[in-house]
Amino acid sequence: MQNSKSFFLDDFLAGWIGGASSVVVGHPLDTVKTRLQAGKGYKNSLHCVLTIYRKETVTGFFKGMSFPLASITVYNSVVFGFFSNTQRLISKYRYGNELHPCGMLDLTVASMLTGLMSVGLGAPVDLVKIRLQMQTQNVMAENLHLAGNVSNGTNIPMRSVDIPSQRLYRGPIHCISSILQTEGLQGLYRGAGAMILRDVPGYMLYFIPYTVFCDLLRPDATSSPHPCSIWLAGGLAGSISWVTATPADVVKSRMQADAQLQRKYKGILHCIMHSYKTEGAQVFFRGASVNAIRGFPMSATMFLTYELSLQFFRSL
Repeated sequence: MQNSKSFFLDDFLAGWIGGASSVVVGHPLDTVKTRLQAGKGYKNSLHCVLTIYRKETVTGFFKGMSFPLASITVYNSVVFGFFSNTQRLISKYRYGNELHPCGMLDLTVASMLTGLMSVGLGAPVDLVKIRLQMQTQNVMAENLHLAGNVSNGTNIPMRSVDIPSQRLYRGPIHCISSILQTEGLQGLYRGAGAMILRDVPGYMLYFIPYTVFCDLLRPDATSSPHPCSIWLAGGLAGSISWVTATPADVVKSRMQADAQLQRKYKGILHCIMHSYKTEGAQVFFRGASVNAIRGFPMSATMFLTYELSLQFFRSL
């Protein structure tokens, strides 16, 4: 039997490895989801995929991945480490034994606390990722709120004019620096309120279904779940969590993509009302199909890699 300290470290290390693997698997569809939710001119998911490929080639799907790859590994490490250790803390005070299995209420509390904690670290990561993903090869003058004149004095609305090869952000570090200079520290947490609305129930509908499905798929109560069961349970949990979180995710994506130069949302409620009035209720389910599809391989990879890494570390 290993001590709690080694368990503590194992969870963080396994979460770090799982996070890295899930980013590589899920980032292309995450880019599609972000463009659908916060961008314009896409008829549906397939049209979005084809448009990105035609205009930006395959590299367009991996735009902004370097920052999530570096940061989400740390983020997932903290999330899984926090969730596991919160369960043990609850078990220790409720049952007198930190290794006692958690009940449904215990899992719910641990999941919701994890979701709340995750926003502090995850909001800046998500914001930078989205700002980088929303960059296309041409920056439209409409988005920069520019006005122009020609030599004869005739005013020309420049929202139809492309500025070739101009990009707002050269990379993640430049993006963070620009946001801090123009919007201050609070700029990195734009959309954090919407993220709380997404992640607190989202993590509850992530960890609980995973636990339930693992229990249903294992042959008996004493045996460990098979890797295929872990993969399936993780994938199903990811799809459920992401689909139900889509409305809050749409609001979060729009708030975070809403840079200061083109700011149009005053807050969460204004974003919800404006989106509803201009695009109808269906806008809050934009990207739901992509979330369902993307959520499965990402979460399946995440949980499988996490559990296998955990088994490996604990066997040392």
